[in-house]
Amino acid sequence: MAALKYWLWLSTRKGVRPEQTGRLLEHFGTPERAYYADPEEYDLVEGLTPAARNALRDKSLERADAILGECDRLGVRILTFGDADYPDRLKNIYDPPAVLYVKGRLPAFDEEIAVAVVGSRKPSAYGRWMAGKLGMELAAHGALVVSGIAQGLDSEALKGALRAGGAVVSVLGCGVDVHYPRENRWLYEDVAAHGALISEYPPGTEPEGWFFPVRNRIISGLSLGVVAVECGLRSGTMSTVKQALDQDRDIFAVPGPVTSLLSEGPHRLIQQGAKLVTGGADILREYADLYPGRLRIPDQPLTQEPPPPAEEGAPEDAAAPEEREPADEKGVDKGAQQAYIDRSGLTDDQIDLLLALAGGRHTADELVDLTQIPARRVLSALTMLQLLGHVREHPGRRFEAAVRLRTGEES
Repeated sequence: MAALKYWLWLSTRKGVRPEQTGRLLEHFGTPERAYYADPEEYDLVEGLTPAARNALRDKSLERADAILGECDRLGVRILTFGDADYPDRLKNIYDPPAVLYVKGRLPAFDEEIAVAVVGSRKPSAYGRWMAGKLGMELAAHGALVVSGIAQGLDSEALKGALRAGGAVVSVLGCGVDVHYPRENRWLYEDVAAHGALISEYPPGTEPEGWFFPVRNRIISGLSLGVVAVECGLRSGTMSTVKQALDQDRDIFAVPGPVTSLLSEGPHRLIQQGAKLVTGGADILREYADLYPGRLRIPDQPLTQEPPPPAEEGAPEDAAAPEEREPADEKGVDKGAQQAYIDRSGLTDDQIDLLLALAGGRHTADELVDLTQIPARRVLSALTMLQLLGHVREHPGRRFEAAVRLRTGEES
């Protein structure tokens, strides 16, 4: 524990970039030696800016002690570059993070067929479907799905993997206890329960725009390959792909309609040599010989309802199907076909929520009031109902039942 606080001290020096941290460790050997070094010694480390040297002269350990206490309170694991189970895959990139904060169970990345699935925050229905399909097929057949947790395709990939019962990892541009976007707070809990949330930023760190491009090197660094689903030519997805290329990772891309702006990024990558993929099997085959017996290559893709053809190739700022205006004043689409399902296999909370949603759309807070179920349980149940395809989400975080519970009279 004593040595750990010096890792935290070093990793929280403002103005010291990750690659500069690496040079400090090469020069001094350990963070503790860097801490006790004379100020003049910092001048001997190549590449340090005046701001970095000034930050290193601040010897206060108050922040480190506070982080230790907060991680202990939250049950967050601190993994340092010097730990034996720090992934070699990440350790060998140009600028690995000195410290990782982990909520959940950290996979043995060096033994995993980890694939990053990334894409637009404002995708088309086709993109949502493809990201969910890829996440589900990869997880169902032995791969580990890695992504961010932003709205859009990152979330869809994670949901698809969770639906298949697979493990997932989300790398964040904020603290592991900070829900961003807030709308995905229930997904945070499910990812932590079935895999891990990972960040190089201490708990309590709020997101800033520049954190995310920096974060992307970890997404690609932990993965064997990166698949771009939908993105523009200038986007966070292309930033992740660039990091992956620099790290000598495999690049995959999903083709889309040539009329869609969201196809420009993947199509450019395919032109430049990325492997074109139409399903998880196209990716899994690339690693079958490297990991014999670990992957199950499917003969047929998993069954999943295709997207509405009219929504394919929607521009990035266009509304996805669930973002359309409700069909009537109650928010129920009278033309929608709702299948009847049995209650078997559903929890009591899931049943109560489906009954409450039978009359129209409601927010999570409204469902708490209607059902008197605690908020955390409502959010968890809603997530699983969405993964099962029993509930749809609409603008304003309003939820709608996609099925009806069979009462015994329906057949």
